[in-house]
Amino acid sequence: MGTMKFEVPHSLPKDEARKRVEQLLKYWSEKYGVKANWAGDGAKVIGKVMGINLDANFTITDGAIQGEGTDPGMLLRGQAKSYLQKKFSAALDPSKSGIEDDKGLA
Repeated sequence: MGTMKFEVPHSLPKDEARKRVEQLLKYWSEKYGVKANWAGDGAKVIGKVMGINLDANFTITDGAIQGEGTDPGMLLRGQAKSYLQKKFSAALDPSKSGIEDDKGLA
């Protein structure tokens, strides 16, 4: 399988963005058993979310989260990319205090 790239812009300070991404990954860990290994401002994430295998690396920068992961194939690519965009965008929404404001986390 190939790789799928994603980028989610944000306007938060990098430390706040990381804190919110850590909350999201903790939620995925508790709900789906996803494992995250942090190194600096990035992480490797492995697991299965919503029935889709997740094997991705991402980095938090001053204005975005950039990453790439295993492409789940043509049939699930759009769904996987949309899910990642939606969840990271919700977690990084400056009008919310974090993922607890996003009732539709799953």
